Amino acid sequence: KGFIVETAENGQEALEKIQKYMPNKYAAVLMDVQMPVLNGYEATLKIRKLKGMSKQELPIIAATANAFAEDRFAAFESGMNALLTKPIKTNDLFRVLKNCLKGDFNYG
Repeated sequence: KGFIVETAENGQEALEKIQKYMPNKYAAVLMDVQMPVLNGYEATLKIRKLKGMSKQELPIIAATANAFAEDRFAAFESGMNALLTKPIKTNDLFRVLKNCLKGDFNYG
């Protein structure tokens, strides 16, 4: 689909990459909720506290194996824009990316 993907080994590394390259390098973040060093919620809270980093500027999508109401609440409370449950289905990922990015790509 033309996406360039970059990975981070943990939440702290994700935070550092976003901080280093903000505001324009990343179009969206797929954030695993359970990571070492900083979990996805903690990393997202810190990202949202970066100067000029609003929910509209950088969509952060939670990736979690837990789909309970409290998990959704925690994701949105931390500043995430959307939540995907694992295992992530390609069509679901592209649907959420399309909504978050207001894109026009075909994911069918």
